[in-house]
Amino acid sequence: MFRYLEKLVDPYCSYPPEDRPPTELWPFLKGYARPFRKVFMVTAVFSVVVAFIEIWLISYVGRLVDVLAVTEPSQFWSQHGPEMIAVGAFLLLLRPAIQLIDVGLLNNAILPNFGTLIRWRAHNHVLRQSVGWFENDFAGRIANRIMQTPPAAGEAVFQVFDALTFAVAYVVGAAIILSDASPALVTPLLAWLLLYAGLVWWTVKRVGPASKAASDARSAVTGRVVDSYTNIHAVKMFAHTSTERDYAHEAIERSRETFQTEMRIYTRMDVGLTVINGFLIVAVVGWAIWLWSAGAATIGVVAVASSLVLRLNAMTGWIMWALTSFFRNLGIVAEGMETIAQPIDLVDRPDARPLAPGPGRICFQSVSHHYGREMGGIDRIDLTVEPGEKIGLVGRSGAGKSTLVKLLLRFYDIESGRILIDNQDISNVTQDSLRERIGMVQQDSALLHRSVRDNILYGRPDASEARMIEAAKQAEAHDFILQLSDPLGRKGYDAHVGERGVKLSGGQRQRISLARVILKDAPILVLDEATSALDSEVEASIQKTLYGMMEGKSVIAIAHRLSTIAHMDKIIVIDNGRIIEAGSHDTLLSENGLYARFWNRQSGGFINTAEAAE
Repeated sequence: MFRYLEKLVDPYCSYPPEDRPPTELWPFLKGYARPFRKVFMVTAVFSVVVAFIEIWLISYVGRLVDVLAVTEPSQFWSQHGPEMIAVGAFLLLLRPAIQLIDVGLLNNAILPNFGTLIRWRAHNHVLRQSVGWFENDFAGRIANRIMQTPPAAGEAVFQVFDALTFAVAYVVGAAIILSDASPALVTPLLAWLLLYAGLVWWTVKRVGPASKAASDARSAVTGRVVDSYTNIHAVKMFAHTSTERDYAHEAIERSRETFQTEMRIYTRMDVGLTVINGFLIVAVVGWAIWLWSAGAATIGVVAVASSLVLRLNAMTGWIMWALTSFFRNLGIVAEGMETIAQPIDLVDRPDARPLAPGPGRICFQSVSHHYGREMGGIDRIDLTVEPGEKIGLVGRSGAGKSTLVKLLLRFYDIESGRILIDNQDISNVTQDSLRERIGMVQQDSALLHRSVRDNILYGRPDASEARMIEAAKQAEAHDFILQLSDPLGRKGYDAHVGERGVKLSGGQRQRISLARVILKDAPILVLDEATSALDSEVEASIQKTLYGMMEGKSVIAIAHRLSTIAHMDKIIVIDNGRIIEAGSHDTLLSENGLYARFWNRQSGGFINTAEAAE
């Protein structure tokens, strides 16, 4: 039974990804709810049936009171025994079966799968965003929205079927029963309903914005706290624990204030609800008693009217809380949409094809990119890297070196010009196929919080164990990997490296990154300060590995340590986003330009950019 219900909807079913999801709440939710349409309809029907059964039970109590009032005890079972047996059988057999289907659809078919579907699709959408998109937000806040939006949407759906549909059916049924008993009894019910609707409108109008503000504030707290934890080494190194505490305090206090505002609405709602429910009880029960005293109603009518309004009195708080919870959760979903529903601007063209294999010729043609600003980035770069050629990029910090590499990897779409690989415009090929052809080792060699094996195999998941170990040996990483262990007792290649690889030294992280790129064995190689985290002895050994990696590949290497690129085929000097010098190491030294000043004034093999700028 459970397994059948749980498999009614597959949360991982195929769907067409949207580059520009709906930005309005209901169209946004409608897309996620599409696989659940049939289940939702059946659940709504059973919710209504359950409500009418409860109404019928209260009505039947009135009939039972009237029957008991006019029937001799000795004749009751002979006259009404079959009816009592039928009602008992219904309550013991059929009603539990209906209830089982109702709650089973809601608890087992909808709730686990609806939230899972939203989280799965939202995560897929966010993964498709560009690097620049992630650079403009907190990873913690993005993750928080991915985590809190699905349960909020699931809770909203739960309230619709568990409370709202049930409540509407219940009120309609109560009105029918009271009208059947005495049309006059419907008047106070309708008056109460208008007052209740007014209170609902007042509450919902305020709780939505208040809930969204509270949700925003909670996300801000998460973002600040995760930022502090992620950069805990810097926090401790600069003795800024108190600064981070104050930074978090500001967001936590804002979260408390927004939550207080939200709770004030609920307090006013509860008081108003108590007042109008008192009116309902006095009006309906009092009127029923007056009708009975005038001979216009039976004792059963008084019993039914009393039972209905007392049940409504008990339900209204639950219904109101369900309504406010419904809109509060919609507010959380709306806040999550600020991340989940953001359009994906860097996409493959509809006719994009995989990058065709080739020798690895790279051509930058009048490439300009300023990140949407008037300054910064690169400006009208023309550069060709022939197959197998090794190019070194030199320049001050901010000169545009990293921008050039990011554009090659198509982390951003260039603002003007073209980048060609083997005469194929990279804007016309799929992003994945482009990046599969490029191996890159960055200065910031952050690793995944997984095993060493998983991190190295990230370069080529289908590689054999022997090939992976060989790559680690080439990167001078095998020996120290065998000595690793983690708190759970995993050792060697099975040891986990911690978030962003924090359990390893910078040099160890860099060597694992090198092993990953060695294993990938892409025809184009990009090195961004690839040996900056290594000590001199290890660097000397790794240099041989690097030159072995470069053999037969087109290479672009960024370095401040000029000794690492002095033997490149060509060195390109970039300044203020423009190429100002190009040539071999010896040629550039003889020209006595910026590169020569870098070389002459470097300290310990690094560019002294402050002096060189003079």
